[in-house]
Amino acid sequence: MSDAGGRRPGAFRIDPAPGEAVADAARAPRSISDLAQVTIEPDEDLEAEATLALEPPPARLEPRSTSFSFGRLALGALGALVSLVVGLSLDALVRDLFTRAEWLGWVALALSLALLFGVVGIAIREIRGILRLATVERERRDGLRAFETDEHQLARSVVDRLSSLLASRPETARGRRILADTAGEVVDGRDLVLLAERELLLPVDRRARALVLASAKRVSIVTAVSPRALVDLLFVAYETVRLVRAVSELYGARPGTIGLIRLVRDVLAHLAVTGSIAVGDSLLQQVVGHGLATRLSAKLGEGVVNGLLTARVGLAAMDLCRPLPFLGVSRPRMGDFVRDLTVSAPKGE
Repeated sequence: MSDAGGRRPGAFRIDPAPGEAVADAARAPRSISDLAQVTIEPDEDLEAEATLALEPPPARLEPRSTSFSFGRLALGALGALVSLVVGLSLDALVRDLFTRAEWLGWVALALSLALLFGVVGIAIREIRGILRLATVERERRDGLRAFETDEHQLARSVVDRLSSLLASRPETARGRRILADTAGEVVDGRDLVLLAERELLLPVDRRARALVLASAKRVSIVTAVSPRALVDLLFVAYETVRLVRAVSELYGARPGTIGLIRLVRDVLAHLAVTGSIAVGDSLLQQVVGHGLATRLSAKLGEGVVNGLLTARVGLAAMDLCRPLPFLGVSRPRMGDFVRDLTVSAPKGE
């Protein structure tokens, strides 16, 4: 129970503890003189992280969907209709020429047969090119599985198919001979795959890297001296297709026109997913090192960056066309191409 009369509230003063300072109630404002403009100092660790972030991950062919598609049905029906129209038109033309003059009919018939023979040859070439791409993808998948499971029989099958695939490359002759001499000596599947990669693919990898570097240098030089953006675009597109074809032929894929279109599409899709290098002096400075971007003119810096984009295309093409993934051999890095592209860069005015 509380008191009947109640107690009025009161104010109490608490003294500060000994040594504790008491803030003044009204402190005069003061200026802070240590907020002058500062510069961002270069950080080698952060620049190294930025360079690593530009490393594209290995590309790979995604499995093709075999499910029903209305688009495929429409394209198939359209192709059949076009074939019927062309066939009936040729038949009518040959019959009409036979009625006009017999020798004209025989000439038209011979030309029609030559056309049919050429179309069949093109179709066979395209099918073989697509099958070779599928063989390379299967070889890469089986090689990775043999390396992970250490299965000797699977590894031996992978090595035999790899030797057959690269039999036309003269730089693999020594490696094929070494693998044949040591056929019964390597019992571990993982070691057999690594030996095949080192002896068969390493010489081809060196040539592929040289192709990528040469293409990147061409793009860098042409885009640095070209006065028109349209010329840059056309040359980069031409060099991209040319590089993808050269790398695929080097690894034994040798795609036809349809296979090359599919391969270029997969390469560009990989670059679109992983991102591309933006053109700019700030990013160039992060990539090639602090202070080097200031030595390059704007046009020359743009050429270097375009060369790096071409190098990324080449790396993606190597990933897609190489019969084995990079297991015991180090994958080429963007930093290597950066040094090669900028080592002879002249100072800007």
